[in-house]
Amino acid sequence: MVTLFGRSWTRDEIMRHVGSLSQVGGVRVSELQEGIGRGVRVAEFETGSGLTFNVLLDRGMDIGAAKYRGASLAWESTVGPAHPAFAERSGLGWLRTFHGGLVAGCGMTTAGAPSVDEGQELGLHGRLNHLPADGVWADGAWRGDTYEMWARGRMRETVVFGENLSLTRRIWAHLGESRIFLRDVVVNEGYQTTPHMMLYHVNFGFPLLAEGTELIAPSRKVTPRDAVAAPGLDGHARYEAPIEGYQEQVFYHDMATDGDGYVTVVLANRGFEDGKGLGVYLKYRQAELPRFGQWKMVGAGTYVTGLEPANCLVEGRDKDRERGILQFLEPGDQREYLLEIGVLDGVAEIDALADQIRSMQS
Repeated sequence: MVTLFGRSWTRDEIMRHVGSLSQVGGVRVSELQEGIGRGVRVAEFETGSGLTFNVLLDRGMDIGAAKYRGASLAWESTVGPAHPAFAERSGLGWLRTFHGGLVAGCGMTTAGAPSVDEGQELGLHGRLNHLPADGVWADGAWRGDTYEMWARGRMRETVVFGENLSLTRRIWAHLGESRIFLRDVVVNEGYQTTPHMMLYHVNFGFPLLAEGTELIAPSRKVTPRDAVAAPGLDGHARYEAPIEGYQEQVFYHDMATDGDGYVTVVLANRGFEDGKGLGVYLKYRQAELPRFGQWKMVGAGTYVTGLEPANCLVEGRDKDRERGILQFLEPGDQREYLLEIGVLDGVAEIDALADQIRSMQS
């Protein structure tokens, strides 16, 4: 059954009322026409619940803008969804085309800070975020009385005499729901052992992020990344109004899981719309993504928090290798990663999920 407009509907009931299903929701592909984003293909999703979001097919199938009933959930940078032709690979050049968006993929062979690993110079956050998808399929179909819409495609990170990794991504949602699902399958299609780092840069912004917004997480321990973050440890879970001259802070969380091995975190703005409340949750499987970073950046003009499940830390591939935590894919190996992002519409939904999370810490 599909829940729309305050009631449940069967497939037949909905189709009796509309000419095209696009009247109530669906997915369509368009292309940006202006400026630095010209030529980027976009899959535009509308679930009918008030949730809309874009998948940037030529930017690693990142999720870009995302809104719920007109209120932005994602942070969008000054750059916008730039065409991958403008990518700057070395050093911090990644930031020149960092669009923000709800999900920016980092990997597949490196993620985190620029580094020099075994003589190889590696830029910030790797290449995935700038790889165009091929084999794209964006569509929708009824599955009984549930209507599912999706976008699917494949990115490849490869070089002659080096790595040959593919990532097949499928992003989907259901008509009448306020949830987004993402499934990645990374495969080593080459014939050499290859370093493998994956980080999901999940970026939230105003008005979800505002003074008083709270991070609710099943954290067993929280550790500041460096001396800059250390003074903010006690207040890491509460967000301030924008601050001029603020320096970013990053915190590592050691998370507890539920009985099925999943971690769920909530970002909650209980003061949204005079106390009605708005929140989101992020759910992921810890076995494949054992690390979690919180990026707190409450600077004026760059007002964002990133919740970042990963299989690595963010200090560079050389540091992960030194620590003995760098992961590898052998020839033929594959990894599957699953994310779920959902809207919490109101204080009651926020509190119900927050109580579940807090019970995991006791």
